[in-house]
Amino acid sequence: MIERTFAMLKPGMMQRRLAGEILSRIEKKGLKLVALKLRMIPRALAETHYAEHKGKGFYAGLIDYVTSGPVLAMAVEGEGAVARVRALCGATKVEEALPGTIRGDYALSTGSNVIHASDSADSAARELGLFFEASDFVEWQDGNHGWY
Repeated sequence: MIERTFAMLKPGMMQRRLAGEILSRIEKKGLKLVALKLRMIPRALAETHYAEHKGKGFYAGLIDYVTSGPVLAMAVEGEGAVARVRALCGATKVEEALPGTIRGDYALSTGSNVIHASDSADSAARELGLFFEASDFVEWQDGNHGWY
């Protein structure tokens, strides 16, 4: 089933100039980028986005980190997009992230994680709504849809 999911490159990834490489990994997996937005996240948006973690020991540091520099928010579409993007990202804890995954190859610490990806279709819909307007999405066919 074709799904749309949300992913976000965090400030550490942007500061290391690795956005193009990560976008390439997503595209090489047969997924399609349908919206991108480079932006600074206001604190209120970060708190809403990560509301499920409020009260946890890492919450304050996470909010400080994600608002410390630009992020690249993206809408990714494709067959099983939620699970496929999560698999590309790898485990959240840096010591559990396998080589070949985005976190396994680029994460330096769990607290300064390099990428966020929605963990379910419901989370994807909520998070896409936080970062994008309907007019931000571009519907297009790349001519390769028959190969996937």
